Amino acid sequence: MAHRDVELFKRAAAERAVEYVASGMVVGLGGGSTALWAIKKIGELVERGSLREIVGIPCSSLAAHAAEARHIPLGTLEEHPRIDLTIDGADEINPSLDLIKGGGGALLREKIVSQATRRRIFVADESKMSGALGEKSKLPVETIPFGWQSQLSFLESLGGTVTARRTGDGSFYVTDQGNMLLDCDFGRITEPHWLALTLGGRAGIVEHGLFLRYATEVIVAGENGVRILKPEELCAAKGVG
Repeated sequence: MAHRDVELFKRAAAERAVEYVASGMVVGLGGGSTALWAIKKIGELVERGSLREIVGIPCSSLAAHAAEARHIPLGTLEEHPRIDLTIDGADEINPSLDLIKGGGGALLREKIVSQATRRRIFVADESKMSGALGEKSKLPVETIPFGWQSQLSFLESLGGTVTARRTGDGSFYVTDQGNMLLDCDFGRITEPHWLALTLGGRAGIVEHGLFLRYATEVIVAGENGVRILKPEELCAAKGVG
């Protein structure tokens, strides 16, 4: 798939999600490459006057800068503890609409914002769909700098091939919260809920990129157009009550 086509699909998915944004809403703003298309579209509608009294809650410094450049009014979770709608991207999506996120380095704030949100829409191009989490994407794990090597060893004991994320100049990548990221290749993750619980119980691990049962909707764009996927519809199709 050509890069140009991927960007067109990302934009189509993001702009479809923006159709759910209404005046007066508090909106969570993801910072991934697909979610940035949503910020751009929201900014256009704000500047045009089609959206009024919008408050954006950015999930990262990148999202904040993008929103400020588009003149989207910003607030904080302290000011707006309940968010109406969040539009965010995903690195990988399985058939149950569980996700891996964190490729952009903002998984902690993204998860906090998602948990405070009534309606969570994740947007992606069709290349992000997979048969199981871990087939296409490494799992980011955010850890405090103190003792990070012990976390690396722990993650390896769980079967992962682990590397500390670095920047272009070779220095350690630092998140907005001042933490490190360990990127873990577990291959096909057959028990994501067990893995999430195991990682969540480890001192020093701040958060992980497994977003399980978070999506209200997933909007995917590809060569056959834009699809809106909902967990309850998938369950109904499978006969799950």
